[in-house]
Amino acid sequence: MRQFDPWPVFFKREWGRNWPFLAGLPSPATSSRRFRSASVVKEDAKNSPFVQKHRS
Repeated sequence: MRQFDPWPVFFKREWGRNWPFLAGLPSPATSSRRFRSASVVKEDAKNSPFVQKHRS
């Protein structure tokens, strides 16, 4: 006799509860990141120690 595997049941139930959160999270995060990076000018980036340290 095969043993019952609860994972498919668990994931199906949790997907039903959490899909709006998982589907809606990327759009505000993307727009927030674009607005923040749009306020940085090339002069600011050139003078920034962080950018200088992580420049490739």
